[in-house]
Amino acid sequence: MLIEISNTPRDYAWGSSTLIAGLEGRAPSGSPEAEVWFGDHPGSPALVHDGSDRTLDAWLGAHAGAAGVPARLPYLLKLLAAGAPLSIQVHPSKDQAVEGFAREEAAGVPRDAGHRNYKDDNHKPEVIVALSDTFTALAGLRDIDATRRLVAALGTGDGVRTLGGLLDADDPAAALRAAIAWALGEADAAAIEQIVSAAASVESGEFAGELRLVRELDAAYPGDPGIVVALLMNLVELRRGEAIFVPAGVLHAYVAGLGVEIMAASDNVLRGGLTPKHIDVPELLGLVDFRPAAPPVLAPRPGEAGTELFAPGIPDFALAHVPGDTSGTVSLAGVSIALAVGGEAVVTGASGASVTLSPGHAAVITPDESPLSVENGEVFVAMPGE
Repeated sequence: MLIEISNTPRDYAWGSSTLIAGLEGRAPSGSPEAEVWFGDHPGSPALVHDGSDRTLDAWLGAHAGAAGVPARLPYLLKLLAAGAPLSIQVHPSKDQAVEGFAREEAAGVPRDAGHRNYKDDNHKPEVIVALSDTFTALAGLRDIDATRRLVAALGTGDGVRTLGGLLDADDPAAALRAAIAWALGEADAAAIEQIVSAAASVESGEFAGELRLVRELDAAYPGDPGIVVALLMNLVELRRGEAIFVPAGVLHAYVAGLGVEIMAASDNVLRGGLTPKHIDVPELLGLVDFRPAAPPVLAPRPGEAGTELFAPGIPDFALAHVPGDTSGTVSLAGVSIALAVGGEAVVTGASGASVTLSPGHAAVITPDESPLSVENGEVFVAMPGE
């Protein structure tokens, strides 16, 4: 089976008013459009265009067990359009999610409570591939020596001195943990303001992008302690077609741009700043990997003829990409979702069933339609991973 699916954009405040509309070739709606979900997640399941008016979760339930169809998908595919910075956040590992979910269930915390940390018992690793010419993100904690140079460039104010002192600890991970714990839980508003004001006013050739971002974050979230956390993170500027992989424990925030995102089917998010929402500092500190590292860029590996594969080596998902300048063939590892992002893509299954997808449109495909062929357009194909 190969059937078109659709969904409506979610109007989160940080969404872009133009990026998704521009991809789809339509006039903007006038409201922010942040994400379009192509999956069976109960928060916003896609609609299946088979004449039944069923959502994808119901469709999977009706077909489970036939032609390799599971009751639930292990992944969620999205279009994500950031017109303003998202919150700094981290996701738990599978074991952490199981323990945290059980703990909050036993404590009777309502699943829709604003202070609930674990909405389910799954992990949420994710990959985002840039669709806009550039996609700006914060991902992981910067090399400690570089961060010390950045903080040293901010001068000698009280807040800067305290932050610099914390970062001088011999163990880089311990230093970064202490700095983040101080910024989010111990620092007063005056110390945060002094650091942010210093970062917004100094010049540095080495850190010009980071300091420019501080000014943007301060305009969007004035006085937010997450701006200090952002100063400790890797600034990543992806070009179109480049990707990052965010595993459990890695602090990250998407700042600006349009991308295709795939993640494990979970809604577990713990926030670390740039948000008015609940921040549980002790729980956050228990999840974050504080080891400094290079940005977690994920290079695609060659796939079948005319394709490449973004595969981080986890069972939840992989993302095949047919660039659009040639035809491509994709062998499906399970129930898959094809999302067109360029041209008028003709997607054909092994049975001969075919759909034509314009940008922003998608189809669900059962594994008996493997191998899938794609012609005349750029397409991403989400599927279970390795």
